[in-house]
Amino acid sequence: MTRVLVLGAGFGGLELATMLSSADQGGLDVVLIDKSDAFVFGYSKLDVMFGRATLDSVRLPYRAFGKPGVRLLQETVTAIDPETLRVTTEATVHEADVVVVALGADYDYAATPGLTEYGNEFYSVAGAQRLAELLPRFTSGRVVVGVCGAPYKCPPAPSEAALLLHDFLLARGVRDDCEISIVTSFETPIPPSPDSSAALLTAFEERGIAFLPGRRIRALEADTVVLEDGTSLPFDLFLGVPKHRAPDVVQASGMAEDGYVPVSSETLATRFPGVYAVGDVATAGVPKAGVFAEGAARVVGESILATLRGGDAPGPFDGRGSCYIEFGAGRVGRVDIDFLSGPNRTGTFQAPSAALVQEKVHFGASRRAKWFGEAERAG
Repeated sequence: MTRVLVLGAGFGGLELATMLSSADQGGLDVVLIDKSDAFVFGYSKLDVMFGRATLDSVRLPYRAFGKPGVRLLQETVTAIDPETLRVTTEATVHEADVVVVALGADYDYAATPGLTEYGNEFYSVAGAQRLAELLPRFTSGRVVVGVCGAPYKCPPAPSEAALLLHDFLLARGVRDDCEISIVTSFETPIPPSPDSSAALLTAFEERGIAFLPGRRIRALEADTVVLEDGTSLPFDLFLGVPKHRAPDVVQASGMAEDGYVPVSSETLATRFPGVYAVGDVATAGVPKAGVFAEGAARVVGESILATLRGGDAPGPFDGRGSCYIEFGAGRVGRVDIDFLSGPNRTGTFQAPSAALVQEKVHFGASRRAKWFGEAERAG
């Protein structure tokens, strides 16, 4: 038996474990480890934040993940030895033939002084829940949606948060009493896609949302965003995207360089034999978004199966994926990213449409069905 140890049950880990389970003919022992008890799609946090869904309705308990040949363990990884392929958790020590690190990116709140004292973040489940309670009480003032560091998960999310906040305040009759600004170090909302950026900038202008590009946030004070250039912005409500970094256990393993795990962009292999890294924890030359972790996991799965069966190695990871963009007012657009298959990075924009609203619903429903055995349902 070849033991495959998959660390992290996000997009990459769930897809890889499901793929190996479906293809296995008795030669694999797959162990999937995650410290949480449930999976939540990243975009569902915005639904929770704006009261469009409850947390209970978007949580997918891991106890529903039942795949032949796969054991899903709720344990916290405390040490990774990439040379011996040994992983330690608070419960035991796991030995493996192949280790796939899919632990995602953690949030470095301390990297932005004042963020936890004076601001709010909407990237964690807990942060979205807090804002779901806070936002209905917000009736006037200046809101800053601030990106505290890059790269970060789901590049469209800050734009989506601002547009959905506009709708939320408008529906409550208080939009005229509020100002909304977006502060980011990027020069455009979606740098790889000029057309997507142009559409978002038009949407911001139509709704009176100020877009402030090329600004780096240094710290938060009681009612002020302090920028790296020495200027500042007043706020009454700060909605932040925290700086990201690989989890501490990955940093301590010796695999990380400059905060993340370097991998081959073609195979997702690390410099350690038998160790791969996929998703937000890795530097693979693609955006940090679930759909890219999913695609990378399939390449790793094909490599593992080819080694097991003596077949040909799979083709390289193509770095293709699509991200849906909430434009507000019930409209959804899409940007199709291709970062690795051609000579240049491209981002092709699909304008908001009713068809894309349903396509986004199907995106989530199809993965719930594949990973958790749920029948596809609307919403």
